[in-house]
Amino acid sequence: MPQNPFTSLSGRSSMSRRLFLTTTGALSLGAALTACGGDSGSSPAYAKPVSQADIDKAMKTPTELTFWTWVPNIDKEVALFEKRYPAIKVKVVNAGQGTPQYTKLRTALKAGSGAPDMVQIEYQAIPTFTITDSLLDLRPYGASALKSTFVDWTWGQVTGGHGEVWAIPQDTGPMGMLYRQDIFDAHGIDVPTTWDEFAAAARKLHKADPDVYLTNLAANQVAAWHGLLWQAGAKPYATSGRSDIAIGVDDAVSKKLGAYWGGLAKEGVIGVEPDFTDSWYAALNRGKYATWITAAWGPVFLSGSAKATAGKWRAAPLPQWDAAKPSSGNWGGSTTAVIRGTKNPVAAALFAQFLNSDPASAKMFATEQFFFPATKALLTDASFVSDAPAFYGGQKVNQVFADISATVNSSFQWPPFLDQAATDWTETVGKSLADKGDTVAALGTWQSRLTTYAKGQGFTVKGS
Repeated sequence: MPQNPFTSLSGRSSMSRRLFLTTTGALSLGAALTACGGDSGSSPAYAKPVSQADIDKAMKTPTELTFWTWVPNIDKEVALFEKRYPAIKVKVVNAGQGTPQYTKLRTALKAGSGAPDMVQIEYQAIPTFTITDSLLDLRPYGASALKSTFVDWTWGQVTGGHGEVWAIPQDTGPMGMLYRQDIFDAHGIDVPTTWDEFAAAARKLHKADPDVYLTNLAANQVAAWHGLLWQAGAKPYATSGRSDIAIGVDDAVSKKLGAYWGGLAKEGVIGVEPDFTDSWYAALNRGKYATWITAAWGPVFLSGSAKATAGKWRAAPLPQWDAAKPSSGNWGGSTTAVIRGTKNPVAAALFAQFLNSDPASAKMFATEQFFFPATKALLTDASFVSDAPAFYGGQKVNQVFADISATVNSSFQWPPFLDQAATDWTETVGKSLADKGDTVAALGTWQSRLTTYAKGQGFTVKGS
């Protein structure tokens, strides 16, 4: 994987992890519904808060915890926790990245042995594990007190309908737009602030230079599509209880997106090639695409993957559907969760909280792994937001994405069968983009396939 030679925002990135953020990283619900073995069944009632005396006792008792994570060099953050609590030792295990890790976790849960105490889990994968009662509600261990520490919308991603706290946010991916200032200048294109302006710019640019496209909407990238739905205010999934779900991937908002992007693809004024491939990297380096609709991890990634274009890129918010109401979506980011079957719930819960909320540990994620922060303090930290990497012409890119983070809608939900949603999207909506077909019709097919799948898994699908 390429790595960046710069520091801070433009410093060396966790490239392998960033690549995974382009995938869906969820489990098959058919297996998940029976994955927990002994842990399956109804969720317990909210437990009473653990006393401070019991917490103090647990944190002074010699204990070894196992933590599954794919984050490189996370031992540095773990060492801060072990220094604070010398009696607790944490064994860090890389059990795979995203889906491979989740698959191993599901197997361990089903077997009733071999699961870790704590686990790295992406926001979109949380419902897959909460529906099977695999995660520990962290409220009894003081997690609720951390709500004000984190950006509001991230807290919404880790909490349940009855107030449960299923995980602690670690990093995020609010979506924005990276663009080639030189290409814009050469063709007299202003940075588009609305999607109408974006479409007009796409037509203008490609007409002026048929070898250049304003952007590429990858036909294999359901994560980007979900982020765009999120920005537009869509509610494609809404769960209530254990078995009820509303699916609306072809509602009015979704059809608006389908008509827009499908129309641009059919006109041939945007690219639709798969992303994170050799040809895609080459295209970015040679200037085939004038923008990349990406997330807050994108600037670091791009500076290591398109070195030939150093100094030519800038960052901006996504174009808006309603310029009077700035909005964005999220693409990527993960959390630390505790497995419900842990024999050391106090120590494990305190670890998850410390790792992501302790100021020194949280800042280390931003400066060592170059993750985009989930804490409010870091998003207003002068040393973070004032970084001005040369790759972006000295622009304060962190500040751009920090401002964007404040506009991410907090109500977006994920389904407990995201892998199926991703597969079906690629075979329907993604295919329509690649084939320059009818994307709106493809949304209907996606809706139908997901509805059939959900019913087959025992869900009651509302409105169907």
